[in-house]
Amino acid sequence: MTVQNLRNSPEIEVENLEISYGSVRTVGPISFSVTSGQQLTLLGPSGCGKTTTLRALAGLERPSGGDIRIGGRTMYSSAEGVNLPAEQRGLSMVFQSYAIWPHMTVYENVAFGLRVRRKSAAEIEEKVRGALDLVQMAKFADRHASQLSGGQQQRVALARACAFSPSVLLFDEPLSNLDAKLRADMRIELRELQHRLGVTSVYVTHDLEEALAMSDQIIVMRGGHIEQSGSPGEIYNFPRTDFVADFVGSSNLIRGRTRPDLAADGLIALETDAGHVIHGVAHGRRTAADAVMSVRTVHLRLDETSPPGKLNVWPVTVKRAVFLGDLTQVHLDWGGKELVVRRTALDGLAEGQQAFLSVDPQRCVLLESA
Repeated sequence: MTVQNLRNSPEIEVENLEISYGSVRTVGPISFSVTSGQQLTLLGPSGCGKTTTLRALAGLERPSGGDIRIGGRTMYSSAEGVNLPAEQRGLSMVFQSYAIWPHMTVYENVAFGLRVRRKSAAEIEEKVRGALDLVQMAKFADRHASQLSGGQQQRVALARACAFSPSVLLFDEPLSNLDAKLRADMRIELRELQHRLGVTSVYVTHDLEEALAMSDQIIVMRGGHIEQSGSPGEIYNFPRTDFVADFVGSSNLIRGRTRPDLAADGLIALETDAGHVIHGVAHGRRTAADAVMSVRTVHLRLDETSPPGKLNVWPVTVKRAVFLGDLTQVHLDWGGKELVVRRTALDGLAEGQQAFLSVDPQRCVLLESA
């Protein structure tokens, strides 16, 4: 097999995975794969099954059906009766709580897993120093973990996970205990680290920005099932369902009746109950008599005078404007329906002011029918 084929081959394969507690199925059946060297993020609200799925990959949760293969090796198979214990899977996991031993030094924390694996003193020294250099913690090697900040403890947890060169890294919301600024910085560091190592990883989070910034592929989960999977751009720009549109970013959901007679130039048309006609793209989805379009709040444009163009331009009334720092969120009355626009403009629009709303039809995306 060529180097290119190895890079494009799946490192993780999950087929028809099911996880149940008694008679209650919490996950599945779900199937997905992760290409070698890529990062997949499981994204979703609390209770959607993302952490349970991650724990099943790690061998910390016993599935009730399906198959898990890592590097072509069967880790779990209900049909074959295989369920390898966690220590035999060649994986490493970084937890939300860091799981750092406060009575040990940074060096000892990172060396612990290598000592359990009975590595030689020379190999332990080499791997620990290399892992600490990787996360820029070498100068803290002799410091006790209890003397570290949250961000430094997270780096130690990463060093420990990387020290024995695992085939796959698993991350269970590792940044959720950090403050907003440090969390944003650590996202970049984690992503750069994953690129430098070239290791395959699965990352669990409920944070949209984290998922978009760090992932090669995203799986959006809901109620133990996969709602949509794809690249960050695909998930954000072309949500498949109203749940994805609402959970992944901020969207306006516009319902209406399809108007085939008004479709033109590859665009479809919906007419709302108020009589507004909105043109958008189907993105390969089947149009039903009643349909819903998703329009991101940041894609809507608001002007005090009517912009050029005939499609997707409407008069609106400003209901209120909410200052959010980097953005201003403007609530509009659009023929009896409230729409939300997020804009960076500092000048606010007064309540009751008349304005014109417009949006590029390519930004209006048809959702799949329920």
